[in-house]
Amino acid sequence: MNPDHYLYLSALLFSIGAAGVLLRRSAIVVFMCVELMLNAANLAFVTFARVHGQLDGQVVAFFTMVVAACEVVIGLAIIMAIYRVRRSADVDDAHLLAK
Repeated sequence: MNPDHYLYLSALLFSIGAAGVLLRRSAIVVFMCVELMLNAANLAFVTFARVHGQLDGQVVAFFTMVVAACEVVIGLAIIMAIYRVRRSADVDDAHLLAK
């Protein structure tokens, strides 16, 4: 299969994720869209590594997955803290915690 197909799929997934981050208000959905964007970047890294015959893309994708897992744990903890205080997981309510 042509590597261009993987790159088109990566661009499509990244665009869907970016649209979700910009348009949605729920913090859980925003985190899911960020994860979709990270997976799209991983797909592009692995595709370029496969085309060039190196392992650099797989190594970068692995570290990206590790950082994404850490981000999810910390992000969900913050969302739970906001939900306990405000009874809403809306992104617009997050600024109210500063008061």
